[in-house]
Amino acid sequence: MSFDNLCKLLSEKHPITFASWVLGTPQTNAKVLKTELSIEPIRADYVTFLQRQERILHLEFQTKLESTPPLPLRMLDYWVRLYRLYRLPVTQVVILLLPPAQELVIETAFSVETTRHEYRVISLWEENPETLLNNPALLPLAPLAATTQPQALLQQVVRKINQLEIGQRAEISAYTQILAGLKYKKDLIRQLFREGMMRESLIYQEILTEGRLEGEQRERSLILRQLTRQVGEIPQEALKRIETLSIVQLENLGEALLNFQAGADLEAWLSALD
Repeated sequence: MSFDNLCKLLSEKHPITFASWVLGTPQTNAKVLKTELSIEPIRADYVTFLQRQERILHLEFQTKLESTPPLPLRMLDYWVRLYRLYRLPVTQVVILLLPPAQELVIETAFSVETTRHEYRVISLWEENPETLLNNPALLPLAPLAATTQPQALLQQVVRKINQLEIGQRAEISAYTQILAGLKYKKDLIRQLFREGMMRESLIYQEILTEGRLEGEQRERSLILRQLTRQVGEIPQEALKRIETLSIVQLENLGEALLNFQAGADLEAWLSALD
């Protein structure tokens, strides 16, 4: 699946969400229209009918700015065919996924002599990621949004995905990893998504818990050996009390026992905890 087609799929699955995002106002009714336009077959990435506004919204997703025929001419062609078919106002928005080469100019209009046709352009790399991060339907686009810390943004995306319901998580994760491949190295994507999924899994949590408990038990055993060497045999009541100490209290005991000279010092230290 190409990157442009994936975006088309997402927008068709969530037309109201995408319409609300690109128009900047909440939309409540939208439906996807057929994307093949006569007279000659030509496909628009995404065409939705905004029922309340009596308007057509045409979204065009572009990975690269270069195209044949040129993008401005294509947008004019789409507009003419849409208007001829539906006889409604048409709002056109091009969503660029990646910045073009430095020498290329992002055009927002077709202009030849007295003919001029304008359309909007959204440069995804300039978009605030917060809007995309807070909506599951837009989340796959978030790795391509504006940031000065790309890896931190990708980690944030992974955390957001792991907060989704299980039914959504696998699908959104797959879409996000595909689009992230436009900007990030595959090894980094695999690493962050694998770690993210592990951290959320019950098995991983159990492993962490078991490791923490084993570590506490080893520290407790070491402190008991040091205490025995320092003050002699430890009374049963004191042993029971030491078993209930937190990891922080154990660390404090490990420092204090260096000054113990007899069992009474240990008892006094334990009594001071009450």
